[in-house]
Amino acid sequence: MAFMHLTASSAPLLLSLTLIFGLWHRTEGVVKLPPNVSVPALFAFGDSIADTGNNNDLKTLVKCNFPPYGKDFQGGNPTGRFCNGKVPSDILAEELGVKEYLPAYLDPNLKSSDLLTGVCFASGASGYDPLTPQIASVIPLSAQIDMFKEYIAKVKGMVGEKRTNFILANSLYLVVGGSDDIANTYFVAHARILQYDIPSYTDLMVNSATDFVKELYNLGARRLAVLSAPPIGCVPSQRTLAGGLTRKCSEKYNNAAKLFNSKLLKHLDSLAHNSPNSRIVYIDVYNPLLDIIENYQNYGYKVMDKGCCGTGDLEVAVLCNPLDATCSNASEYVFWDSYHPTEGVYRKLVKHVLDKYINRLI
Repeated sequence: MAFMHLTASSAPLLLSLTLIFGLWHRTEGVVKLPPNVSVPALFAFGDSIADTGNNNDLKTLVKCNFPPYGKDFQGGNPTGRFCNGKVPSDILAEELGVKEYLPAYLDPNLKSSDLLTGVCFASGASGYDPLTPQIASVIPLSAQIDMFKEYIAKVKGMVGEKRTNFILANSLYLVVGGSDDIANTYFVAHARILQYDIPSYTDLMVNSATDFVKELYNLGARRLAVLSAPPIGCVPSQRTLAGGLTRKCSEKYNNAAKLFNSKLLKHLDSLAHNSPNSRIVYIDVYNPLLDIIENYQNYGYKVMDKGCCGTGDLEVAVLCNPLDATCSNASEYVFWDSYHPTEGVYRKLVKHVLDKYINRLI
């Protein structure tokens, strides 16, 4: 009961207690960390794979804070996550024992205490090409960096510079991008096709990705997980748009993703080598997701070439809405809408990432 009588001058004490209890709680995470190692917070940057609601109040068609999104999230709560449930940024936070959900930085209900354990800066339909978020009217990576700088200033005001630097250096950073650049900007919108062929466009993407990771490193980030582009030609919408009458995977799209990934791996290895005390790790999600798609029945799924929402062929964002019929059981589907996997698939991918890469990251 004594806590109820604490004054404003007691705020530092309350913050210290929050940190202590927070650190204690985090030792209960699913992933067993080495002795004397902590992951005080998780930060997510990039696109819709990580976005937990930053697009909700933007003037864009790329949003999902309405049913049936969130069908299996907190009793059917549509929060702006492009999924039926949790997205990878949430699942990583949960598995590392940081917290149950990773809140969006732009969430109007965000509490100051939430900042200490990390937030999400990602924006659905953003990308490494600066033109990608411009086309979709979403938050570019440059603005995500600006929000992160603002975040750092806020936390310094709360817990001081020393503690802030500890949080920055020991937290995990998730960076996801590339699929919207390849699928939307290059192939569907044809916005770069006259300026660049695929080799030169993937150069643009990987140079931007590398510069972004460098910026995070210069701001204090040390543990960085940078995801590969997925097999974007196999998602339902791209099968519909580019897979012909039989809706096969588009090899053209997938080959572009593989070329980008091979370059990203080399650039990140070089960057890690030249960045003291860093753990900058390329995370392959292309092959594990492709394996789930190609061998979906072995993983317990019944449908892999259509999303759960609507016809499953094209519906995503505002096209996946309460007017559409939705499958009764999303856990039978690889994809939730025509572009994004279901929570069940995300959980399998996060487990793969943690099993394969956690020792290199932490």
